[in-house]
Amino acid sequence: MTQDLTTSGAPAEAPPSRARYAVMAAVVVAMLLAALDSLILGTAMPTIVGELGGLEHLSWVASAYMLATAVSTPVWGSSATCTAARASSSPRSASS
Repeated sequence: MTQDLTTSGAPAEAPPSRARYAVMAAVVVAMLLAALDSLILGTAMPTIVGELGGLEHLSWVASAYMLATAVSTPVWGSSATCTAARASSSPRSASS
């Protein structure tokens, strides 16, 4: 009979199933939003480029989109971290 051990020699504990489901749900939602974002951009790109005056502006539109995404990602990440820290310190989460 074998037992999984951590580096300290204590038995490794699996995370609770509720936490696993929450993590998987978060990953699935993130993937869904990324796919939806790409779908919307792909559909709107011809209209955006047409409004800007032609195909030569396609690279500018793609660059602006990527720049906006790169700038907003850390902002949303830090706000999620602050929200999670506040939620974990609330009395309601301590009792559940």
